Amino acid sequence: MSGPTIGVLALQGDVREHVTALAAAGADARPVRRPAELDAVDGLVIPGGESTTISKLTDIFELRDPIDKRIADGMPVYGSCAGMIMLATEVLDGRPDQRGFAGIEMTVRRNAFGRQVDSFEAPVEITGVPGEPFHAVFIRAPWVERVGAGVEVLGTVTEGPAAGRIVAVRQGNLLATSFHPELTGDLRLHAYFVELVRAA
Repeated sequence: MSGPTIGVLALQGDVREHVTALAAAGADARPVRRPAELDAVDGLVIPGGESTTISKLTDIFELRDPIDKRIADGMPVYGSCAGMIMLATEVLDGRPDQRGFAGIEMTVRRNAFGRQVDSFEAPVEITGVPGEPFHAVFIRAPWVERVGAGVEVLGTVTEGPAAGRIVAVRQGNLLATSFHPELTGDLRLHAYFVELVRAA
């Protein structure tokens, strides 16, 4: 049985790594830069990168309304790092002209981990993903400060200066993590998303 077709928003960020990880997890993965390419996919990944840049390019490539509509219609979307920021209903420390897709009812703080721990690695257990904790790589990552009633917290940092911070959430068909699973070779989160798309 062939896997679902999953696009990676290919405007900026670590697109190739996500395409590779999704393909290894059983999806037909492809970059998405145009509305017609978006129409051809069953699910979408918004990669890490720079959220203000992704926001601007989404408008330039005329993808904002089509993505908003697909999210409203129930298309599964997974956002990592900057992608998490793009899926949040509220962003703290963002730029005033920055606009995301507001799919997950949560408040996210941009570059939350601050200069001294700009980039770090920590174990994170993810609810619904079996096995040992994720070796999570955080690069100038956001964290979640508040979640709405319909949002399930899937993972928090368990040790170090950021212990207790929410770094993985799900609301319906929308999934978001502060960290970059595509950089570690651990395919479990991509496999989880592939199953979510398959089920949808």
